[in-house]
Amino acid sequence: MESQENYVHNFKHDDDGRIKRTGTWMTASAHIVTAVIGSGVLSLAWAVAQLGWIAGPVILMLFSFITLYTSFLLCNCYRYPDSVHGTRNVTYMDMVKTILGGRQYRLCGLAQLANLIGSCIGYTITASISMVAIGRSNCFHKYGHKAECHISNYAYMSIFGVAEIFISQIPDFQNLSGLSFIAAVMSFGYSSIGIALSIAKIAGGSHVKTSLTGVEVGKDVTDMKKIWSTFQAIGNIAFAYCFSQVMVEIQASYHLSQNCPPENGAMKKATVTGISITTFFYMLCGLLGYQAFGNKAPGNFLTGFGFYEPYWLVDLGNVFIVVHLVGAYQVFAQPVFLLVESWCAGRWPESRIMAKEYGVKIPSVGTYKVNAFRLIWRTVYVILTAVIAMILPFFNSIVGLLGSISFWPLAVYFPTHMYLVQAKVPKFSTVWIGVKMLNGFCLIVSLVAAVGSIEGIVSDLKTYKPFE
Repeated sequence: MESQENYVHNFKHDDDGRIKRTGTWMTASAHIVTAVIGSGVLSLAWAVAQLGWIAGPVILMLFSFITLYTSFLLCNCYRYPDSVHGTRNVTYMDMVKTILGGRQYRLCGLAQLANLIGSCIGYTITASISMVAIGRSNCFHKYGHKAECHISNYAYMSIFGVAEIFISQIPDFQNLSGLSFIAAVMSFGYSSIGIALSIAKIAGGSHVKTSLTGVEVGKDVTDMKKIWSTFQAIGNIAFAYCFSQVMVEIQASYHLSQNCPPENGAMKKATVTGISITTFFYMLCGLLGYQAFGNKAPGNFLTGFGFYEPYWLVDLGNVFIVVHLVGAYQVFAQPVFLLVESWCAGRWPESRIMAKEYGVKIPSVGTYKVNAFRLIWRTVYVILTAVIAMILPFFNSIVGLLGSISFWPLAVYFPTHMYLVQAKVPKFSTVWIGVKMLNGFCLIVSLVAAVGSIEGIVSDLKTYKPFE
């Protein structure tokens, strides 16, 4: 059997001729936390309120275990046909094409692009909501909680977009480690603030209505509204755990050396770390948020003004959200950038605009390499996501729809089917039947979540007037 040293050819290149990777399991863990703990955590108190004390925690833990299991399967498919010594698949789509073939590859591309682009749109919406919440928080503190403190989101979406235009010039995942560590710290920060404020509200003795089954039909909502909100809540929780669409790219940044474990072992360690941290914070945010607000829990417990005071702490939490989403946007945008740039480079290999880089001197930093195509294409992408965010700024419904679209195909269907092919699992064996049952269950979950979220968007559109 070949030794691991054969996979480390020289200090500049890996075994397949690509530039040497620099990531570790710790940087991979940071990428995972940055990708997973995002806008979804803010809606968990609302989601638990729709589901209640029994179904809420059960569904949170269920999706945690499903995500962990399917992530392990993806880790083993990174190299094919052998999980340790096979050929690397450096993107999710490459992996699907290699193992499942061209038709599945095209379907995967559609699902992945829809989710990645949708996530960037969702992060633009959420960041602007948090920036608006800072202004409104200060307004309420100054003029009272009953004051009319309406502030438009559109200017803040533009500000977020301008920031992302500059940060999008970071070439690839290899250069995102610092940004991901900062973003991960920010996610801990705002999650902790939300938890602390919830505990303070509970300790204050506020009496709120909670129940084993969540919001009550006849008292809080109608029969149909209960059904739609339950579906939407399941979609929100699914979205809160889903990061499979960027997992392969994260694993591709891991630096393989003689003294390090194989990529699949290191990535499994990073996945356990990332999902364990995520689940701990999710359970605290969801359950404590529900206990603090009860069946009237807001859709976003830091920007929905469940908390007014101390206003400076609410402001700080929202600042943390914005900084985190700046990094999270890049984690989800980089695979899109890589896909388009790789295709264009192959299509026009002799083009100067594709290949030539220009040195730009930055004071106190040094010379930064700028590629004309990268600058133009990534700027256009950021502008398009910002414009779409301005047209459809519906937080909870968008979050639920993204979860329903992405969770089943990207986090369950493709990982499990690639595993069945790579491991050569016999048809109708116990493992094969178990995997198929898991697929069927998650497909049903995705469909009902999509229905609930679409109903929410339709309801919002009845009263929404864009750009007003």
